Amino acid sequence: MNASTLVWMDHHEARIFDVSLGVETAMKVSAPRHHVHRHPKGSAAEHNHPDDATRFFADVAGELRTASQILLVGPSIAKLQFLHHLRERHREIHAKVVGVESVDHPSDLQLLAHARRFFSVPSPRMSDAP
Repeated sequence: MNASTLVWMDHHEARIFDVSLGVETAMKVSAPRHHVHRHPKGSAAEHNHPDDATRFFADVAGELRTASQILLVGPSIAKLQFLHHLRERHREIHAKVVGVESVDHPSDLQLLAHARRFFSVPSPRMSDAP
């Protein structure tokens, strides 16, 4: 099945929406939320554990293995950092990225509608709903 996938991401979570003819799925991947007792030097220094983003991005990439085309969206630079991560560590997934857009904090329904428009997938009929 052709899995057209929209990924909304910030530094705290990734919301993944697969849309294809008649089938829609959604899931969430959360970034690590443990408290690290570090004392970074300078105001611009990273306050999280250095491996947190790498682990988070690897978890998200793992969920995208079956996608055939991917649209990355989100409000911050996390989507661009994730794109860089894909280019460096998951080239087969990076090759499936067909767009990157800035999107604030829409609802899940708004994200599904955006994915359907972007990938030209018609909305499921109401009578098909469980």
